[in-house]
Amino acid sequence: METKKKTTKEKIRYGRLPFFRFRKIKDEYLLTNDWGGHIFLPAAEFNAYLSGDLDKKSAFYGSLADNNFIKEEMDMDAAIRKYSTRKNFVFGGPALHIIVVTLRCNHRCVYCHASARNLEAKETDMTVETAKSVVERIFDTTSPRVIIEFQGGEPTLNWPVIECVIAEARKRNKERKKQLEFRLISNFSLITEDKYRFLIDNSVELCTSLDGPKELHERNRPQIDGRGCHANVLKWIKRLNKDYPEIRKKGYIWKMGAIVVISRFSLPMYREIVDEYVKAGFSSMFLRPLNPFGFSREVWDKIKYTDLEFIDFYKKSLDYIIDLNLKGTLFVEKLAKTFLAKILTDHDPNMMDIRSPCGAGLGQLAYNYNGDVYTCDEGRMMSMMGEESFKIGNVRENTHKEIVTHPVTRTICAASCLEGLAGCSDCAYLPYCGTCPIYNYFEQGNIFGQMPNNERCRINMAILDYLFDKMRDEKVRKVFEGWLDK
Repeated sequence: METKKKTTKEKIRYGRLPFFRFRKIKDEYLLTNDWGGHIFLPAAEFNAYLSGDLDKKSAFYGSLADNNFIKEEMDMDAAIRKYSTRKNFVFGGPALHIIVVTLRCNHRCVYCHASARNLEAKETDMTVETAKSVVERIFDTTSPRVIIEFQGGEPTLNWPVIECVIAEARKRNKERKKQLEFRLISNFSLITEDKYRFLIDNSVELCTSLDGPKELHERNRPQIDGRGCHANVLKWIKRLNKDYPEIRKKGYIWKMGAIVVISRFSLPMYREIVDEYVKAGFSSMFLRPLNPFGFSREVWDKIKYTDLEFIDFYKKSLDYIIDLNLKGTLFVEKLAKTFLAKILTDHDPNMMDIRSPCGAGLGQLAYNYNGDVYTCDEGRMMSMMGEESFKIGNVRENTHKEIVTHPVTRTICAASCLEGLAGCSDCAYLPYCGTCPIYNYFEQGNIFGQMPNNERCRINMAILDYLFDKMRDEKVRKVFEGWLDK
C-alpha cells in the first residue's frame, strides 16, 4: 500500500518549538523572538529545525540555543531580563515635553506640518502665565528625566517665554532633582550673539533644519520675505562646531543636530544631501519620509512620493553612507541606527513612533500655545487641522494624572501595541518596529493601522529587510556595530 508523503506542515513538531516569527529574505529564513533574538537559517536547516531533525552538533543548533530558539534549552531568566530591558520605557512616565511657544513663523516651508501662522498672528504666542502652568504640569511627571523641547512655528519669535520656561524649570528642579534637559528646534534665522550665548550658557541642545545644498534647501524652506536662508543656517552650524571644543570643557555636551526633510525634489539628490552634511561637519543625519499633516496637504501632489520611491532613495543614501564609512569617514544614519540598536543590543533607543506601545501620552506630551495638552506633537498637528480627537487636557484645568490616564491616552496605547495588531502580531519585525496611530488615523481613518496596506509599515519593513540583508556582509556589520558605539 502506497504511503502518503507528509507535507511540510505535517512534519512540524509544534510541541518542541518555542514561539518565534520568521520571514524569508532572499534564499534564507530570518527567525526572531520577542526578546530580540534573531538568526538566519538556510532552507534545509530551517525545515530540519521545524521537524526536530536538526543535528545537535551543528553550528546552527548552537546558535539557535544561544538565542533561545530551542525549547528544551531555553534560559527563561535571561529571556525575561532581556524583554524587561527592552520594554523599560513603558512605566517611566512622559520624559519628552514639547512646548509650542508660538505658531508664528518667518518661513513658509513647502512641507510645513505645524500649520504655522504669519508674523502678525501674535494671538498664537504662549503667554508667560501659561508657560508657568506648563512647567508646573511638566514637573508632575513620574519620569526621572525631563526633556523640554521648544517648537513652533519659529520658537525664537517668542523669546521671553523660552527664557521664562528655562528659569522656571531650573527653579522647580532645585527641589525635584530630575535629569533636566532643554532642546530648541529652530531655523536659526533670528538667533543673535546674545541669544546664542544664553542658549550655550543654559546648556540648551540646538537643532535646526538642513535639507541639503543651497538650491534644494531654499526650494523646500523659503523665507516669507524672499531672502535666502541656507547661508545663515550654515553660519550657526559652523559656529557651534568651532566653539564646541572650548564649551565642552565648560560642561556643554551637545553637538549640533539637524533635521533633513525629504520632499520629491530631494529624491535624485541623495549624494548631494549626504555630502552637504559631511561638509557642514555633521557626523550623522536622520532620513525619514514626509509627514502628511499641516500645510503640506495643500501642495501634496507636488512634493509627495510613493513608499517605493522613498525606499529607493533610502537604500541609495544608505549604500552611499556605508561606502563613506568603509573608506574611513564615520557618518551615521540615525533611522538605521535606531533599528540596529534594537537588533544588535538589548537596549531600546526609545524613538517614540518606533516602539510598542508608542510614546503618545506614555513617553511624551505636547503643549500648545494656549495650554492645551495633546498625546504627542502629531496629535497637536491634527488639532491645527480641525481634528481635536487627540486633546487630553489643559494645563490650567487638568491634573497630570487626569492627562496621562485620559481615555484617549489609553486608546492610543492599545492601538500602538503591535502584539494586538493584525499584520504586526505575526511579523518577524515586531521586536524592532513601531507604529503611529495618529498617522494611521490620518491616512487610513482608523488608529488601528491596516498593515501592510499602510505606507509607513511598508517603508519600515523594506528598511529592516535591507538592514538584515546588509548585516550578512561582515564588513558592513562591523560598520553598523561601530555606529552603536558612537
